[in-house]
Amino acid sequence: MRNLAVANEALPAGLVAIPVRTRLLEEGDDLVAVVREAVRGIAAPGDVLAISETAVAIAQGAFVAAEAIRPSKLAFALARRAHPLATVNQPESMQLVIDDVGVPRVLQAVAAQMLGLLVGKRGRFYEMLGEAITAIDGYTGTMPPYERAIVLAPREPDLVAAKIAAALHCGCAIVDVNDLHRAKVLGASAGIARDATATALLENPHGNGDEQTPIVVLKWRGTGAHPLYAQEAAAC
Repeated sequence: MRNLAVANEALPAGLVAIPVRTRLLEEGDDLVAVVREAVRGIAAPGDVLAISETAVAIAQGAFVAAEAIRPSKLAFALARRAHPLATVNQPESMQLVIDDVGVPRVLQAVAAQMLGLLVGKRGRFYEMLGEAITAIDGYTGTMPPYERAIVLAPREPDLVAAKIAAALHCGCAIVDVNDLHRAKVLGASAGIARDATATALLENPHGNGDEQTPIVVLKWRGTGAHPLYAQEAAAC
């Protein structure tokens, strides 16, 4: 279980992160209803709700079973050379990237990577295919029954965040956060300061294991306006 005290110590003074446990989400779930029930008695108007992209994608049915993918020889070859912690070190995930962008573009990225290494520059493969790669969340570390599911990027994250924000009178951000000290806001309701929200989540208060806490309520207990809003909005 995530150490809440440690996670909160990493936040700006006055900002508190409260991980909220939910039931296991399923395809077709009403996200607004799930979030409303989970944060009842915890969230208040003006708070910011950070919601895991994986939870949103699963509710939308944006995932595919690894067994349904038949990796090519190219996918196997590239996956073996990927970083051990990279999503695309799984041939099935690499195949989805190949299917998305096409073999010619992947081979161009491979050539760019090789040329970059000759001059001491790494990461050219990821620079060229970044969006296609980050849209895929590999199956390692995902909770049962999704431990063999490759989760794709959530659809219309800005719209999802806006609907949740309007229903609960809070700010909302759909986020991609992991234990590698990386956080990104994929979608947000109006007025949310995306960079500040991502920075506040760098210690991953959601957890990256079996915590089953896809929602984090970010409360401001300092003075002045909530620091995760780009501008103060009376509706939030």
